[in-house]
Amino acid sequence: MRSNAKVSSISFDLLNSSQKKQAKQLHHLLAEIQLPELENDCHLSEFPLKVPKHFAKQIQLKNPTDPLLRQILPVNQELETNEHYKKDPVGDLDKNPLPSLIHKYYGRVLLIASPKCDIHCRYCFRRHFPYENQSNNRAWHQAIEYIQADDSIHEVILSGGDPMSLSENVLLKLSQKIESIQHVKTLRIHSRTPVVSPTDAAQKEWLEWAKTTALNIVLVVHCNHSNELSTQTHELFKRYQQAGLHLLNQTVLLRSINDSVDVLEKLSHALFAQSVMPYYLHQLDKVQGAAHFQVADQDALILHQALRERLPGYLVPKLVQEVAGEPFKTPLYELADENGI
Repeated sequence: MRSNAKVSSISFDLLNSSQKKQAKQLHHLLAEIQLPELENDCHLSEFPLKVPKHFAKQIQLKNPTDPLLRQILPVNQELETNEHYKKDPVGDLDKNPLPSLIHKYYGRVLLIASPKCDIHCRYCFRRHFPYENQSNNRAWHQAIEYIQADDSIHEVILSGGDPMSLSENVLLKLSQKIESIQHVKTLRIHSRTPVVSPTDAAQKEWLEWAKTTALNIVLVVHCNHSNELSTQTHELFKRYQQAGLHLLNQTVLLRSINDSVDVLEKLSHALFAQSVMPYYLHQLDKVQGAAHFQVADQDALILHQALRERLPGYLVPKLVQEVAGEPFKTPLYELADENGI
């Protein structure tokens, strides 16, 4: 049975074992949230449905437009092709000098710490990334040598996948290897796990290490809607703050999910109440399969201006677009000026 097939058009008996597992998970999720009729609007994807229990429990029952559900449901719109959407929309593979290492920006490198995530967000810009041979001990060893040899690198960013999908012991050992490089001053971790599955986030031996390291530890979490936050996330962020971590959030602007000033204002306040500072509001990376999430640039600019009028400056995330080949995140206002928007 071919991949990316609509659920409504296939027989369960014709599926391979992986597809059967995915079909069962989809059926179970929709039954749990009392929306079985949505199964006909979904497909079995090469980028399969994956949602942790904590996140699933935050989804509102009987609401087909729930903003959390829309982020994880493999709808048939993903099968529509668009020539302006690519498998590598931000040019990662052009800046991939060694397996597991992405070096786009001066002074910073990104290390693919894990090919896995605890959740599959349907708009993920790395949903087509070739993770094979990109994340293993051999690749990390080469990457560490690369970083050691370049004393202009002051910050290492752990990404993926999601670095907190690693076992805590493995994450600790990798962090300690980075700590041993004298010219590296900051370790930044990008992770969705603390939001979508807080009990699986690092909080034992790694956190004890974080309290004593000389490195600056920056944790950038990914939260798109205030409904994703919970008492569990609040407790976890409090522990992280007490351990000395700097907590930031990045949000992706998503059509029919958070493209309203009320939703984004509420999100900024909710993050701040949990000791997390709004950092970036990303315009969608144009990855194949995600066109239905796109918010027009002009609408994004109007929305951001309205947000600036409602919030103090420290709660307004920077509205940016990652442009392949550029040495920095580009403010959308600059792109709008260039394009006459």
